[in-house]
Amino acid sequence: MIKALRRAGDRRRQLGGHHAWRFERYCGSEVIALDCETTDLDPRRAELVALAAVKVRDGRVLTSESLDLRLQRPESLSGESIRIHGLRGVDLWGGEALGDALDRLLDFIGNRPLIGWCIDYDVAVINRHLRPRTGFDLPNRTLDVCRLYARERRRVQPDIEPDVRFEAMSEALGVPIMGRHTALGDAVTTALMYLRLCHGRAISA
Repeated sequence: MIKALRRAGDRRRQLGGHHAWRFERYCGSEVIALDCETTDLDPRRAELVALAAVKVRDGRVLTSESLDLRLQRPESLSGESIRIHGLRGVDLWGGEALGDALDRLLDFIGNRPLIGWCIDYDVAVINRHLRPRTGFDLPNRTLDVCRLYARERRRVQPDIEPDVRFEAMSEALGVPIMGRHTALGDAVTTALMYLRLCHGRAISA
């Protein structure tokens, strides 16, 4: 309810503005698989290190139509987060400024629906940085592949609690992991899992 009210308020404030079209209903068939690498597991503190998105169209993951951004080193980058995503300060030299990266992400995703593994986390981190710059949260409809997978597993095996860890889901669905803990690799893997769940196939191109 709160999310819907905030979105309605954002849409009202953007009427007639440059971003108004982002709040319109998307009528195409594409979805965007989204992933980000950050400095913290708490979305209230996490800073963005990398952002990636890839288009999914007609049952195919279009790796040739993707966005893969490394950002400038955030001050909160620590050894603990580096152990997860492997991006050191030197690896982020020459990275995108945060504002520029968010602009490129907005241009890439348009008003298409977003899919992701635990996507609420990614969207929460992005929105925390986006709202001060634009005055709105991402208005795109979202689908959490974890929830989709859990629903399907409970339908088949109602007495067993689904294991929704990234690696466990990938293995159960027979989907290869394409560069774990890289933003683009996780986005592509998530897109393949989505296709397996929705169409029984996973094809990249």
